[in-house]
Amino acid sequence: MTARTASRRLVAVSAGLSRPSSTRLLADRLAEAARQKLSADGRPVEVRVVELRELAVDIANNLVTGFPGPELREAVEAVTGADGVIAVTPVFSASYSGLFKSFFDVLDKDALAGTPVLIAATGGTPRHSLALEHALRPLFAYLRAVVAPTAVYAASEDWGGTGDPLTDTLPSRIARAGGELAELVRARSGRPDAHPVESVVPFEEQLRALRPD
Repeated sequence: MTARTASRRLVAVSAGLSRPSSTRLLADRLAEAARQKLSADGRPVEVRVVELRELAVDIANNLVTGFPGPELREAVEAVTGADGVIAVTPVFSASYSGLFKSFFDVLDKDALAGTPVLIAATGGTPRHSLALEHALRPLFAYLRAVVAPTAVYAASEDWGGTGDPLTDTLPSRIARAGGELAELVRARSGRPDAHPVESVVPFEEQLRALRPD
């Protein structure tokens, strides 16, 4: 398969805890917006959603033992091998959820270097929207990902859209963010193959990171 016809891979990471989940809903809508933009040039696009709630026990076990289970390892490989990542978390205590952070803690610090990432969050009130800028964006900057300019926050009230583009802004923000991620994926000049074994942080390295200098 040539580079012109090879599939592009988008992976959305959803840290929603409930079912149904507004966090998963936002992840799905962002992934579809990016997929539509990427599909415009005729190349196929594969979309996968990683539900962290289904991996919570594996993530906790990996943090204390250093050994990922097969399902967690497969999810890590999907994320680190993606052409573009959509990362969506509910906001708890004015920041990302512990489950969300724990998943990205098990990745090697270089696993997402250069990868286009779209960040998004959900919450009960618009007042928590700044968590995107003071928590999520610095996290992915540390991981050296290429973060899309538009971050999307959806409060509870955003889901009851009226259809008025002046007041119902969530659809337009989703479309803009999806378009930005698509352009970052297109602009990326190739990516080294993912390294599944090294993409999970070894237990010894996790311990060293916890020790003071």
